[in-house]
Amino acid sequence: MASTPAEVRREEDREVSDESDRMVRLGSYGGMVRPLLFLKDDDIHYDHEEDEDGNEDSAAAAAAVEETMLLWGIQQPTLSKPNAFVSQSSLRLPLDSCGHSLSILQSPSSLSTPGVTGAVMWDSGVVLGKFLEHAVDSSMLNLQGKKIVELGSGCGLVGCIAALLGGHVILTDLPDRLRLLKKNIEVNLGHGNIRGSATVTELTWGDDPDLQLIEPLPDFGSDVVYSEGAVADLLATLKQLCGYETTIFLAGELRNDAILEYFLEAAMKDFLVGRVDQTQWHPDYCSRRVVLGDMAFCLGKKKRN
Repeated sequence: MASTPAEVRREEDREVSDESDRMVRLGSYGGMVRPLLFLKDDDIHYDHEEDEDGNEDSAAAAAAVEETMLLWGIQQPTLSKPNAFVSQSSLRLPLDSCGHSLSILQSPSSLSTPGVTGAVMWDSGVVLGKFLEHAVDSSMLNLQGKKIVELGSGCGLVGCIAALLGGHVILTDLPDRLRLLKKNIEVNLGHGNIRGSATVTELTWGDDPDLQLIEPLPDFGSDVVYSEGAVADLLATLKQLCGYETTIFLAGELRNDAILEYFLEAAMKDFLVGRVDQTQWHPDYCSRRVVLGDMAFCLGKKKRN
């Protein structure tokens, strides 16, 4: 028997209510995020307590990852344009942000070197930087006076925007990537008319970080996931840099969904993971090709009982 319009509306209201009940706040981000595992109570912990062998927790994590991957498969358009916001063949990327006209230098020739991706801009960096700007403008995020560490800074756009928003930013990358990074900080922030500050230092994931990175622990961090081989070192570094009050934002190009799946399963052992709906991104800078799937992630360090 067909449902009446009133019954349909009631069912839709129940579905909306169920979805709203699953939304939580993680870390210092004021927006509501959708946890990959359902969270409860003020302290925020997983519904599935880890048993002696960790089987129940692992099964719940795997189910959450499967759901995320299914959502990405549904939402990812077949003909989604890559590099919608950048031109990797250009020597400069112009971008207006926070009332400033930024000019990010690139080195397109470096892309021919295996493993070098940070010498040019990617859509993920633009999306993340403009998300931070939009979140601050929407009073969902406050970076003024906060310590921020950016991992894998590349050309430095995200760090520049965070500094313009008032953060005290430490941009990090591998030693051979720092020359271009320092040049972009000088070109775009050297005028001194910024609310925060920016410094550059080297950091290799998996190595012990310098004291300036961990004392005190940062309030925020950001990163890009692009290689399965880098996941273990990345997570080791994140655990060293993060306290329970640290919030991590991640965004990256989805080059291989197996990397996303591997990263999520590993990250959920130590972090609370929630996806930020695209409705909370900057309306002019959304891309369905950006990791994680159609999502950006806000992580808060998981408390152990």
